[in-house]
Amino acid sequence: MLKDRIFSARRHLQRLDADFIIFFGLSTIRYLTGFTGSSGLLVLGIEEAWFLTDSRYTTQASIETSGCTVIEYRSQIGSIAELVKGSNARRVAFDAEHTTVALYNELGKALPDVQLVPAGKELDGLRAVKDAEEIGILTAGAAIASNALLGILDLIKPGATEHEIALALEFAMKQAGAEEKAFDFIVASGPRGALPHGKASSKVLAAGELVTIDFGAVYQGYFSDETVTLAVGTPDARQQQIYAIVKEAHDLALAAVRPGATFSALDAMARDHIAKEGYGSYFGHGLGHGVGLEVHEPPTVSFRNDGVVEEGMVFTIEPGIYIPEWGGVRIEDTIVVTADGCDVLTKVPKALQVL
Repeated sequence: MLKDRIFSARRHLQRLDADFIIFFGLSTIRYLTGFTGSSGLLVLGIEEAWFLTDSRYTTQASIETSGCTVIEYRSQIGSIAELVKGSNARRVAFDAEHTTVALYNELGKALPDVQLVPAGKELDGLRAVKDAEEIGILTAGAAIASNALLGILDLIKPGATEHEIALALEFAMKQAGAEEKAFDFIVASGPRGALPHGKASSKVLAAGELVTIDFGAVYQGYFSDETVTLAVGTPDARQQQIYAIVKEAHDLALAAVRPGATFSALDAMARDHIAKEGYGSYFGHGLGHGVGLEVHEPPTVSFRNDGVVEEGMVFTIEPGIYIPEWGGVRIEDTIVVTADGCDVLTKVPKALQVL
């Protein structure tokens, strides 16, 4: 599969009319080579592929990488320049998202006769469609996270703090095989539910509140992402109403997922429903995002993206309503696109659970 991924990356060389692409982003480097360390870069040509790293990772790279020659460098920029000049390259692309201005300037000084070409959106599709191995890993990681939350539901009750819930959830995930948590968990109860990124705090849960929990696990380098909103005690009429609106928006978007649909159309399915119910101004973020070797990666599922859904893509569907001083509801699942629809990877039931 690494050979197939390298082949796909080399097609971008032709589109960019470049002799080489330099990859600095570690997630893409892992995707293309198998390297799991924290320092290295990949110089990819039509026939050549060089993985450059320092002495801390030379042995590890020799064991882990496939399809490239491992080179240990003393000077990162000096080694890049030596390889590029030795190949008489005239046009070199680089992954602009992971290249700082300082690094770009250094490359320009070291390669004064080479045209440096920033590659941004041209590379967005490289990891967007997942292969069977990736989907298997993502499925397993999502199950670890979902089951961990289901295993601590009895701890989510009046008197517990948001911090305590987040800690118990992280411990349960790691016990089940997660490498680490995917991000700082959002545990936002009561009025704090109006904060889409309300990280767990010392707030104590109270009866009659909704609590939103956004969580995920890292498994074999891949991320999961899921959000549930739970009722602590019997929800009142407005809580039930707003939950039902978000749930219907979530379900409408899920039902619309299929190859050939546009991301903007999926966003509109959920957004238009929430607007029709009178809460359009309380749903400010996009409907979802890609998930893989990063918790947020292409594709973006929003009204701004008219790109087309493809089979094998993995992304989230996560509509929400956030009302200041009242609270909020978000429901999120991660899905994989199939030939005629989608499969939901995250497994916590999304009907309103009353604890």
